[in-house]
Amino acid sequence: MNTLFSTNSERTPRTDASQTDTPQANAAPSQAPDEAIHPLFPGRTFISTVLNVVDSKDTMTGSMTGKYLQRAMMAGLFIGIFFTAFFIIMGQFAQNPDDHPVVSAGKLLAATTFGWALVLIYYTNSELLTSNMMVVTIGAYHRRIGWLHSLRMLGLCLLGNLAGALVIAILMRCSTIISGPTLAQMLSAASTKTGYVTAGLPGIADLFVRGILCNFCINIAMLMVYNGKLNNDFTKCIIMVVAVFVFAYSGFEHSIADSALFLILALFGKVNIALAAATVAIAMLGNYVGGGILIGLNFATMNDERHLQPAD
Repeated sequence: MNTLFSTNSERTPRTDASQTDTPQANAAPSQAPDEAIHPLFPGRTFISTVLNVVDSKDTMTGSMTGKYLQRAMMAGLFIGIFFTAFFIIMGQFAQNPDDHPVVSAGKLLAATTFGWALVLIYYTNSELLTSNMMVVTIGAYHRRIGWLHSLRMLGLCLLGNLAGALVIAILMRCSTIISGPTLAQMLSAASTKTGYVTAGLPGIADLFVRGILCNFCINIAMLMVYNGKLNNDFTKCIIMVVAVFVFAYSGFEHSIADSALFLILALFGKVNIALAAATVAIAMLGNYVGGGILIGLNFATMNDERHLQPAD
């Protein structure tokens, strides 16, 4: 889920004066003959693409902070809407809890539907915190940006994501969309999520691991999308939908999705703010380990050619 959800300018170094958004903004980077996949460093194209994305985000969070926040808000809007749709579907299929095949079918459909949020975020060039964790970690490892500036990028992205989710929460509060079985599903999910925190250390560890696995799924999908091997949009969409399906169906924890859920319920007066904040914070730390460390730092070091000794 930010991201490598980038514009054409995010794939071009900052010094290129022709940076503009084009219909080919999300096309896979082409490989020149001398950039062919190296047998020892197959992730060369992926790292190169991410570093160009980092350069663009560096510019945006400096001289174009407002636009960066707008993009982050859009990601929050998508997450809020599609996570609400997740619970609407779950609620409609779970009205008879004893009908297990129907309930299971609802869970499958809900998780698949939620997966399209990542696709929309990618194709609208929006900014999502969880994918940005991978991006800034790679950028910091290669010294394109400092660690403090990385934190600033993530902080601004989080602010925008929460603002977008809050807008959805306000709209939902002013409607009857969140009611009946939908509200029941949301309350049940919130209770499960905060229950990890109240369960003590074992529960907190459980929540942390679920956060790790969630963002590992998201960022392995983004790695596939940006590795230069995929050249058609259909395959990219399927990979992103499946990645989100796995974490949504398995009950892994996404900090921004959880934030959207808690913001919606908070406006209905049905959430413990302190427990909700603790849940999101722990999930967010897990998300960073899954996306920033297991994918970002791991693949940055795995494909680091800077210290390769030339053969005699």
